[in-house]
Amino acid sequence: MRRALAPLLALVLLALPLAAQQPPPALPSPALPPEQIVAGLSRDDVDITTSFDGSEIIIYGAIKRESRIPQGEPLDVIVVVEGPSQALTVRHKERRLGIWINTGRVSIGSAPSFYVVASTRPLHLILTPEEDQRYRVSIPLAMRAFAGPMEVEDAVPYTEALIRLRRAADLYRQDDGAVRLAEQTLFRADVRLPANLIEGYYSTRIFLLRDGKVIDTFRAPIEVRKVGLERWLYRLALGQPFIYGIMSLAIAVAAGWGASAAFRLVKRS
Repeated sequence: MRRALAPLLALVLLALPLAAQQPPPALPSPALPPEQIVAGLSRDDVDITTSFDGSEIIIYGAIKRESRIPQGEPLDVIVVVEGPSQALTVRHKERRLGIWINTGRVSIGSAPSFYVVASTRPLHLILTPEEDQRYRVSIPLAMRAFAGPMEVEDAVPYTEALIRLRRAADLYRQDDGAVRLAEQTLFRADVRLPANLIEGYYSTRIFLLRDGKVIDTFRAPIEVRKVGLERWLYRLALGQPFIYGIMSLAIAVAAGWGASAAFRLVKRS
């Protein structure tokens, strides 16, 4: 019996290394969406100089398909340009006995310094609330989270006040109809950047939608940086504040002395 089993055992032992050498079966690749975004930017960097008064970026692209345009609801495109996020505190002030005092505050863990939403049609008509929650497209959902303990019962008025102030400063915008879509294939959006931008990397997100659902997305970065004298002074103020303060004081003293000397010369003449 043992002699009969010996050849079978040898065959099993020889087959084990061969089975171990075989690669595992490849996982199936995820299916590509039937409609895909192919996009580009007119520029991927913005230089802030002493004469910088704003800029404009053209975001353009096309819809790539392997078949004919699907029937049904029309295609829509949303373009979001988002600046670097910052933690900040929103305070509510009231006047009591002739003095303005803080009566409440809300700390927001992350709020974009710049946020623009451009779309082919009004946002509420082309994006479902569920998709908005998932991708955080609309301006109110751009606020990431609240930080620290809540000192007020309702934080909504504070976030609304922040949005209102930044809208007034042209830092938050919702431009319905600013994306032009031709033949459900070619699209273009002109995004205006104000003069009061901060340095950092800005994110461009493009969403392709049909029937309120996001079917494809595209991302691209934009670098905003100070150049020339502006950048040198900015780096000096952050890296060596003592030297920056001494230099500022010396310039102020020199300017005051120069103005005084010029005034004396004019008075004598």
